[in-house]
Amino acid sequence: MPKNETNQMQKIVAWSKRRGFVFPGSEIYGGLANSWDFGPLGAQLKRNIRDLWWQYFVVGRDDILGLDGGILMNPRVWEASGHLAGFNDALIDCKACKSRFRADHLIEEQLNEKVEGKSLAELEKIVQNKALKCPSCKADKLTAPRQFNLMFKTFIGTVEDATSTVYLRPETAQSMFVNFKNILDSTRVSLPFGLAQQGKAFRNEITPGNFIFRVLEFEQMEIEYFIQPADWEKYFKMWEEAMSSWLDLLGIQRSNWSVREHQAQELSHYSKRTIDFEYNFPFGTKELYGLAYRTDFDLRNHEQFSGQNLHYQNPVSGESFIPHVIEPTFGVERSVLAVICDAFEVVTGGRGEASRQEEEVVLRFDRKIAPVKVAIFPLIKKEPLIKAGREVLAGLRNQFKFMANFVIAYDEAGSIGRRYRRQDEIGTPYCVTIDFETLDDQAVTVRDRDTMNQERVKIAELGEWLEEKYG
Repeated sequence: MPKNETNQMQKIVAWSKRRGFVFPGSEIYGGLANSWDFGPLGAQLKRNIRDLWWQYFVVGRDDILGLDGGILMNPRVWEASGHLAGFNDALIDCKACKSRFRADHLIEEQLNEKVEGKSLAELEKIVQNKALKCPSCKADKLTAPRQFNLMFKTFIGTVEDATSTVYLRPETAQSMFVNFKNILDSTRVSLPFGLAQQGKAFRNEITPGNFIFRVLEFEQMEIEYFIQPADWEKYFKMWEEAMSSWLDLLGIQRSNWSVREHQAQELSHYSKRTIDFEYNFPFGTKELYGLAYRTDFDLRNHEQFSGQNLHYQNPVSGESFIPHVIEPTFGVERSVLAVICDAFEVVTGGRGEASRQEEEVVLRFDRKIAPVKVAIFPLIKKEPLIKAGREVLAGLRNQFKFMANFVIAYDEAGSIGRRYRRQDEIGTPYCVTIDFETLDDQAVTVRDRDTMNQERVKIAELGEWLEEKYG
């Protein structure tokens, strides 16, 4: 996908709505800023990515166990983790138009200068010395930066006071730390091992935006990998390689992503080393995934705040210690956006002599994550072909009924060329056409999305043919 087109993001957003991938949230009521709903194809794409991640990192490994922790947790969890005191962003208001911005984003966008980790005083000095202006109204009436906690607050019970306050979790990691003792007591696991979780997290972002890149509610896929302290560099390297392999598995082009090391002033309070996997989005190079060495910060703090023993005892040497942690973290929405941007291609002049469109959109999703795996078409809307097409559809659905992600579409509306284009536009790898020859030779024509090559395949062998293609 060309990254130098300023209108590329607008094309992607419009396509996402038109083809049922992503809709604006609460749209019939005028919407809710920075909230999005995933339509039928977007929901399937998300599920395919989540399922592939779970298969790759949990089911496919001996050293990772799954967990599904709650969204609401005892507020002491967030005190121990440092979120209550330190999970803040620097906020700036415009006195003229009342718009609100994250100070670091404002500075980075106007000065192309990374300021993550700088103090409020340092940020204020930059804003004043560089005479930054409001992006909305261009006035130079910005307030001094001040801290803003990102956690959503709510209450349990009928009385809304400090004793009933709880928070929507801002990350999935903490439930894995607070269940560490339960995992040791209920399994025979030994170091090194990891806990994996997928689920919703919530952050009251000051300036969300760029479509689904930064939103108020999102899904994370995280792993907390518990290790002996001396081994942290070895396992950090192991997870860097594993995350690189995951990007390859998604089909994301290597030229479109890179790894960036965090500078000392950028590091989170719990981290000794962090790298970001960054993707070259149409709106700039931004963080896609993160890999952090959290030392023993979390378990040590939870042991202190809870009074519970969270040490691990080596079954061979008898040594007792608090494990250290390597944390690979993946955002689902950012994964969706990255694979869409990577696969999105606008073909000028159409994809064949029969096409009269000036532009056609093709989504070159990797077959493993494509929302629809195969589409069935009768050549024209005639009863014998429709009957044969429905029979092929029923046969394939029966054959792949236990493969939850193997979605099969059926389309008999419009010309065959228009139906091909509809499937190209949603990324379907293969289209199967039933024609009049099918009634005689019991074979169908299979067309490849990327090469546009067509192959004649016997109906009796079609399921096996697709199994081979999809591994």
